[in-house]
Amino acid sequence: MHAGRPDEPPDLGDHESAYSLLQRGHELMRMRHNAQAAIVLARAARLEPGKGSILEALGRAYYNSGQHERSRETFEALLEVDPSAHYAHYALGQSLKQLGRRKEARTHLRLAVALSPTSPLYRGALDRMGPSPEKRGAR
Repeated sequence: MHAGRPDEPPDLGDHESAYSLLQRGHELMRMRHNAQAAIVLARAARLEPGKGSILEALGRAYYNSGQHERSRETFEALLEVDPSAHYAHYALGQSLKQLGRRKEARTHLRLAVALSPTSPLYRGALDRMGPSPEKRGAR
């Protein structure tokens, strides 16, 4: 390959593209190797900062490997990119719930349901939170 020719892709040498890292991360998650997937997907996120598909996969890998603080941070970053991403609100809610931040979790689960009202996944997660403390006291 001749460097500098506009009709040829750049020589990446041993470096993987963000897309190939994303694909490898998805495959690792499919095999339930979530901690390894998080490492691969973090590399992809460094190559393509702010890429929604990478952030979503990275957040899922962190969550599924028990790294709930990192999953929270990643889903918050995804919501900065796309504030209307219903899955990001759901996943952030689940992360916050794992961190014991139930009030914030409930807020994001409500947003997920509002953005995608037909999702049984989101509705079920919100229902499992039970009534809010404010509603329990109003009875």
